[in-house]
Amino acid sequence: MISIVCVYNNKEILDNYLLKSLKIQTVNYELIFIDNTQGKFKSAAEALNYGGRKAKSDYIMFVHQDVDLSSNTWLKEVEKILDELSNLGIAGIAGKSDNETGVITNIKHDNPPRLAGEIQIGKPTKVQTLDECLVIIPKSVFNILQFDEKVCNDWHLYTVDYCLSAKKLGFNSYVIPIFIYHRSSGYSMSEKYFITLKKVLKKHKSYYNKIYTTTGDWSTRYPLNIKRIYLWVRRKVGIILRSIKIVK
Repeated sequence: MISIVCVYNNKEILDNYLLKSLKIQTVNYELIFIDNTQGKFKSAAEALNYGGRKAKSDYIMFVHQDVDLSSNTWLKEVEKILDELSNLGIAGIAGKSDNETGVITNIKHDNPPRLAGEIQIGKPTKVQTLDECLVIIPKSVFNILQFDEKVCNDWHLYTVDYCLSAKKLGFNSYVIPIFIYHRSSGYSMSEKYFITLKKVLKKHKSYYNKIYTTTGDWSTRYPLNIKRIYLWVRRKVGIILRSIKIVK
């Protein structure tokens, strides 16, 4: 059985997406909703650890409020996939490998829906890190390793950090070949994102030369500001080129 842990701050979105798709599932599950409409929890790691410690099932699924599972057999199919994975530390539905050029996922996101990645898969695929919108951790692994509340003390990169830490302990991270719809197009890379990213890079720099994420690839050997300047220049050049094309 799977325990579902979701931190929500909008009850209407929760009802219209995640809860609606959970109600039609053909198998039993444990539901752990964490109401954060009043801002009780200051970070995802804190809230999800709180919920995860309550879970009683073999697997714990940490999922965003605006996810639609899109099938009444979703939980049944996923548990079957998880049972067959070797040395499973954490599984998700979107991720980045250190030997692939694009985001690995079968899901759609945004409104109107569009593919969320560049590489679609037909079997479970090992990756370096996973996206945060939906991940599943065996309860036995979560008992050993929880989300880092000190490094990830905001709402960013907590799953990326978890995957990197799990690998150090000998566990694998997988993207599984299953579909969901995610209403969000992804979070913006705000200043808070980069503050957390800097801490994640520092934490893992002795083990990884580069960290691959669904929002970008980051060297642990060079100052983060160099990559930020590069991204800023590339974005500005793109805007200029698009404006020239429009004028023509």
